[in-house]
Formats: sequence, C-alpha cells, structure tokens
Amino acid sequence: MSDASTLQGGLVPPGTTAASTAPVPRRRLAETINWVGIALLVVLPLVAGGYWTFTLGLAFANAIAILGVSFLVRFGGEVSIGHGVFVAAGAYTVALVEKYLGLSLLASLPLAAVVGALLGLVFAFPSRHLSGITLAVATMALALALPEMLLHFSSVTGGFEGLYVKQDALPGLPKELQRYYLPLAGLVLVVLLLKQFRRSRQATALLLIRTSAHAAESFGIRRSWARLSCMALSASIAALAGALLSFSSSTVSPNSFTLWTSIFLLVGSVVSLYALTFVGALVGGLFLTLMPLLLAGAGNWVPILYGGALLAVVLGFNALSPALKARLEGGQG
Repeated sequence: MSDASTLQGGLVPPGTTAASTAPVPRRRLAETINWVGIALLVVLPLVAGGYWTFTLGLAFANAIAILGVSFLVRFGGEVSIGHGVFVAAGAYTVALVEKYLGLSLLASLPLAAVVGALLGLVFAFPSRHLSGITLAVATMALALALPEMLLHFSSVTGGFEGLYVKQDALPGLPKELQRYYLPLAGLVLVVLLLKQFRRSRQATALLLIRTSAHAAESFGIRRSWARLSCMALSASIAALAGALLSFSSSTVSPNSFTLWTSIFLLVGSVVSLYALTFVGALVGGLFLTLMPLLLAGAGNWVPILYGGALLAVVLGFNALSPALKARLEGGQG
C-alpha cells in the first residue's frame, strides 16, 4: 500500500501510520505526560470532595463520547450532529438491562457497545452515499427525532421521568468512587484501544480512502466499507460513554439527549482538537462539563461567553506552529 504516503506527505511504509513514525523522544514525553496525569487523577478523590468526584466522573464519560465524534472526523472525514442518539442508546441499554434483567453496569457495558455499533450500522447503510453538510443534516434529523421516540415508547423508557441506575458495579466500593473510577478506567481503556487501532492496517486504509477514494479503491478498499466501519466504531464508543454516563448520573431521561446534547459533543470535539489522546479528550470533556457550570450565573450572556470561549480555543490553536499543532492533535501517538 505504497500510496499511503499521501497520508502524511512523505514515504510511510505499508501498515504504518504517523504514530509509528514519530520521533521516539516526543512519543515517550507524550506518554509520560499522559501517565502522570492519569496517576494524579487516580489519587485525586483522596483530596477532592464529593462534588468534584461526581463532576469529574461525568467529565470522563463525556470525554469518551467526544472520542467517538473525533474518531468519525479523523478517520471518516465527516461531521455528526447526532451522536447524542448513540450516547442515549448506551445509557438506556444499561438502564433497561438493570430494570428488566437485574444486571449491573459491568454486565451490560459490552451489550451497550454492541447496541451502539448496530445502531450506527443501521443509520450508516442508507446514508452511506451522503457526505458533508448532507450527512450532517441527516444526523441532526436523527437527534431531533430521538426525544419524541423516547416519549412515544414511555411504557418502556419511563417517559419524562426516565429510568434510574441504582445497582453497584463494584460491591464494597463507595458509590461515589465507583462513579468516578469506572468512567476514568473506561476513558483510559478506550484511549489505549484507539492507540493500537491507529497503528493498524485498517486505520491506514481508512485514512487512505479519506485522502484519495480512487487510490484506495484501486487497492480494493471500498468507500462504503469505510463509511460503515467508521460509523459503527464511532457509535460504539459513544454508546460506551452513554452507559458510563448513566451510571455516573444514576438516571437517564429524554431531557438528557436533545439536539443540544449532540451539538455540545461536537463542540467538545472541536475543543479537544479532534485528538484521540487522553489529554485531548479530557480537555474536551472538562470543557463540556464545567463550562455550563461556570457560566450558570451569567444569565443572557451564557451563549455569548460560551461562543467566545470556543472561538478563543479555535483561534488560539490556529495560531500555533504546525509542529505543536500535530503534537496537540495526537498525531504522534
């Protein structure tokens, strides 16, 4: 697959990506920073209060959802305004499994990932020939329809009141710590899996078909396969986030999954610079979770301040040097 050189602007051996060709010292520095940050977050509950452990647990879950959106952008080259649907699928899967089968999060988490992937395929197949703004509008329509669908099947979904997630996932550990450590562990696991994926031939193939569809098809890589696989993987990650989000917040309801939910996930992805790294996703998750809390008392100024903060991040990123941009985006692994 010699045409993979088009992915990075230079010669890239078959089966490799930018992550595997980056200078070793820079990769090691980035990995060290990531693991130091994770270690600090592991001990944080020992000094932080219950409010912060609860809030950060939500931020970790939101960070996973942002990774799902960023994955679609980075490997599919498409923008989704409907990923809140896949997050809701994961959240309701956990709540329904607990309600009707009496199983905890750890048992329903794999099922939530499968449900998200299947839902992604169901959406991606009829829309596989759409792209750009057309696909974005289609995903937006999906997000608009979701709350009404949840209310229509209120006998199952609980209607306006929603459903509760009460069972402990790890008996013997305080619930507030479970709500913190499980989303953190999920975020670390997803980042590690994505790191391995970025080094795979499948990732190279997806990047190639995004860069040059004709070149990819000449090597037997079909664009429809790329669209379906990207959406399925992205939706599965978002569903995992929804499952952990429902556990951390202990409740799911239609009000939690409106069109604004999907828009905010896209905003968080922009803030994270579409990075698939731990630090990048965490920055997006913190922005998504903390910014509404910080602006809660701003009244009518909230949209202006929120937009200003987003604009500052985007303009600040564009002002950086190309090398620093690549490092922040996680292109070097």
